[in-house]
Parts: sequence; structure tokens; C-alpha cells
Amino acid sequence: MGSQVHGTQSFDKAKRKDVKFSDEAMKVVEKLIARYPAGKQKSAMLPVLHVAQAEFGGWLSPETMDYVASILKVKPIEVFEVASFYTMFNLKPVGKCVLEICQTSSCWLNGAEDIVKYIEKKLDIKVGETSKDGMFTLKVAECLGSCGTAPMMQCGASFHENLTYEKVDKLLDNYRTEGKRKNYSDLDYKNTL
Repeated sequence: MGSQVHGTQSFDKAKRKDVKFSDEAMKVVEKLIARYPAGKQKSAMLPVLHVAQAEFGGWLSPETMDYVASILKVKPIEVFEVASFYTMFNLKPVGKCVLEICQTSSCWLNGAEDIVKYIEKKLDIKVGETSKDGMFTLKVAECLGSCGTAPMMQCGASFHENLTYEKVDKLLDNYRTEGKRKNYSDLDYKNTL
């Protein structure tokens, strides 16, 4: 597979041999694929990509996307097309906690821009960057579907609504103390404020 399949990322054939789901993750993937009729395993791509991202460090390398393609029996470009389309998939290494701040109308009108600037200053990063300690990556996102409780942020599977600077401080402290990677496949009610 050439690098053109993965945008600016290059594919390393030697690394690809090391990409393999754990037994536990593979059982989840098999259950996801079994939800669909025979020959329609491509339909499981989104949830399988979530499992892959959680399993392989919070992002989808070219080697990981190639592995997913082999499991789903599709072309690698098909996996890349999906992974590069959705902002929930990371195509480069990210921090343990990806902070996605909604930037659409309701959130913007209720102070999301100020929350982004506050987090940038607090973590000494800009949107799209990862903190020096590797803990946080800051992103902005289009509507996250919580307009009535704006401004809001998503981290993994957790929504944090009605954000204030104080709530942001508490969330960042909680996530830093926990030190655990947050994935879209997690349900984290403890840190949902």
C-alpha cells in the first residue's frame, strides 16, 4: 500500500506486522461484525474504528487502518476515506484526553470561544495541539448536539455542559489526576458534570 492512501502519512510494512487486536478487543470486533448480514461487514466500520482507536493509542495509524481493512475485507482506501471524514477519528497521535469544544451557533453565542481561549492559555497550547505532558489535545468541533446546555465540550464519551472556567478547571484536574486515556467507546459518568 502506498502513502497516497493515507494522505501525508507513510505506510510502514514492518510496523503493520505488529498491529493486532488483543483477544478481548477482537471478541468485541467479531460481535460488531456479526450484527450485519454476511458480506456486509463493511457496515461495522465505524464501531470497529472506535475499537481500533481505543486499542492503539487513541489514533489511527496507516498500519492500523490497513489492519481494519483486512478484517472487514475492504480496500484500505475505504477505511481511510471514513477515518479522514469524521472528526472523531484521529489520524495523528493525540493526548490521553481529546477536548472537543463545540463551536457552532448556540455554543459560540454562549461563550465557547472564551472557553477555547481559556483552555489554550491554561494548557499553553493552541487548537490542534497537544500539551507538553501528552495529557490533553484541544480541538474544536461542529455541533455536538447539546445546544440547550451551551457551551459544551466532549472528552471521549463524556459530554460536559454549561461550561464555566471553574468547571473547566475541575474537569482538567480530574482528568489529569485520573491519568487515563478517554475514548469514544468509554462511558464516564464520574467526570460528566
